[in-house]
Amino acid sequence: MTKHNAENERIKRKYFAYLKDAKQHSEPTVDAAAKALSRFEEYNRYRDFKAFHLEQAIAFKRHLAEQTGQRSGEKLSKATLHATLKQLRAFFLWLAGQPGYKARLQYSDADYFNLSEKDARIATAQRERKAPTLEQVKHVIETMPEGSEIERRNRVLVAFTLLTGARDSAIASMKLKHIDLIENCVHQDAREVKTKFSKTFTTYFFPVGDGIREIVAEWVRFLREEKLWGNDDPLFPATRIAIGATRQFEVAGLEREHWSSAEPIRKVFREAFGRAGLPYFHPHSLRKTLARLGEEVCNSPEEFKAWSQNLGHEQVLTTFLSYGSVATDRQGAIIRGLGAMRQLKQPEAEASRKPS
Repeated sequence: MTKHNAENERIKRKYFAYLKDAKQHSEPTVDAAAKALSRFEEYNRYRDFKAFHLEQAIAFKRHLAEQTGQRSGEKLSKATLHATLKQLRAFFLWLAGQPGYKARLQYSDADYFNLSEKDARIATAQRERKAPTLEQVKHVIETMPEGSEIERRNRVLVAFTLLTGARDSAIASMKLKHIDLIENCVHQDAREVKTKFSKTFTTYFFPVGDGIREIVAEWVRFLREEKLWGNDDPLFPATRIAIGATRQFEVAGLEREHWSSAEPIRKVFREAFGRAGLPYFHPHSLRKTLARLGEEVCNSPEEFKAWSQNLGHEQVLTTFLSYGSVATDRQGAIIRGLGAMRQLKQPEAEASRKPS
C-alpha cells in the first residue's frame, strides 16, 4: 500500500518552509502541522491534494472523532480535534493560493475543517492551571537529597526555577556567565539561551527567601572553584553515563555539556515532587506560583509591571490572563469574605437611616 505521494511531499516541504521562515513559527508548531497532515493523508489513502474536495474534510472529521489516543485508549479530546482541524484548515487555505492548485481548490473548502460551535467552545475553554504553593515548592527542595553531584544539581535546579521563573528550555541552555550573583540576576540572552520568541531580557531573583538564593550561589561557587569550570560551561550540566566496574552503563557524575532538551528537567521535577508526597507539577507551573506571589506582594501598578517584566512578559495583561487567575479556593474565600463584610456593614447603614 502506498505510504506517500511525491507531489504531496513536495508541496508540504514548501508549506513547512513557509511556516518556519515566513511566519516565523517554532519547530513544535511545524511538527504539529506535519502530524495533522499525516493523519489526513493516511485517512485519505495518500490521494493527491489536487483531488481534494469538501466531502473529504467532512468524512475526515467523522473519522477523527472516532479515533482513540494511543496512551489513554479513550477517544481524542475536543482540544485535540480542534488543534488538528485548525492546522488542516490553515494548510488548505494556503494551498488554494499556490500555482497548480488555484484552479482546483476554493478557499471556502478549507472552512469544512471545523467543529460545531458547541464543540469548539469545549475545546477552547480556559481551565484553571494548577500550580504549587510557595510553601510546597520549598518543602520539595528541603526533602531532596544532596549527597552526590547529580543529587545536588537536581536540588539546585528546582531552587533556581523558583528563584528566577525561567522556562525549562532556557534553563537547559544557560551557561555560568549568564548568572550574576553580585546583581542577583540572570541574563537571558537569546543568542545563547533558548528563550520564548527569542526575547532577550534580564530576570532579577524573585524574593522567595535568602535560603533559596544561597542554594543557587553555593552551586555556582562549586562549579567555578571546585570543578574549575568557566563562563561558557553549562549552569546545569548533563549526566555523564559511562561503563562501570560491572561492565554496565551507569551514572558517572557530571558531563561538561548542556542537556540536549528540557525533558531531563521535567523528570527531575516529577521525581522530586513524588518523593515529597505531592502531585507532579511541571517546571512551568512555578511561573504561576510566582505570578500569584506577585499579586500578594506588589502594592502599585509600577511594582507589578516590574514583576511582569521579570517573568519575561512585555505586557502586564499576559501575566494577569495567562498566569494570574485567582485560584478557585481563593476565589471562594474572597467572595465569602466580601459577603461577611457586607453583613457587618448592613446594621451600620440601617442605624444611620433611623431618625434621631
